[in-house]
Amino acid sequence: MPAPKNRLKQAMAEGKLLRGLWLALGSEPLTEIAGRAGFDWCLVDGEHAPFDPAMIRRQIIALENTGTPAIVRVPGNADWILKQVLDVGAQTVMVPMVNSAEEARAAVRACRYPPQGIRGDGGYTMRASGYGAVPDYASTANAEVCVIVQAETRAALDNLAEIAAVDGVDCVLFGPADLAADLGYRDNPTAPEFWQEIRRGIGVIRAAGKAAGIFAPPQRNAEMVAAGVTVLSLGSDAALATATLQALARSET
Repeated sequence: MPAPKNRLKQAMAEGKLLRGLWLALGSEPLTEIAGRAGFDWCLVDGEHAPFDPAMIRRQIIALENTGTPAIVRVPGNADWILKQVLDVGAQTVMVPMVNSAEEARAAVRACRYPPQGIRGDGGYTMRASGYGAVPDYASTANAEVCVIVQAETRAALDNLAEIAAVDGVDCVLFGPADLAADLGYRDNPTAPEFWQEIRRGIGVIRAAGKAAGIFAPPQRNAEMVAAGVTVLSLGSDAALATATLQALARSET
């Protein structure tokens, strides 16, 4: 019995528009609601939200029950962190702050078993292998892991073609908040020059045959899709809850 097919990875390779939601609140019922809402993916944000591996595991299980693919963003580009989230059942991971081709290759190696990588085999201890019930997991998992790297700095932009060309990188996703800060646009994130840099970067990624992604302000989404983005974040559970509750509090009784 092999590792499960990664439908999200396949859809990325086919160039389909994939729209999703960031999950930061850690609520399993809310995650199930999001999973049944019709998104193409939901992302468990292990970088900025207070998730540990046990919580990430529960979030993955909640999404599996809805059929919506999970992406797990890890706190950083460390092999042991990637190993843990893969072992609890993630098939698609997002790695922040990847600034060079070597850093991208390191992320890919951490996600693959030898000889293509350095991921350790947890065998019967892993949820990913069904605790041993999926005997061919280790021999088939490499082909089903999807790696998204984030471009969030000037260095990443300068090295974008090389990053996107790395074998095993499925998608490069822009983080406009950190990127704007690094490029000097923290106080002017709507500057046309800044968004021109992102549009140029999208073209570089697509020319390498990889999916381009972004978490942009909603008013930029149509523009980003027109530029070539196929992995599009529509928002986050935290932001949506804040906006909805504030609107309710302001409403007339």
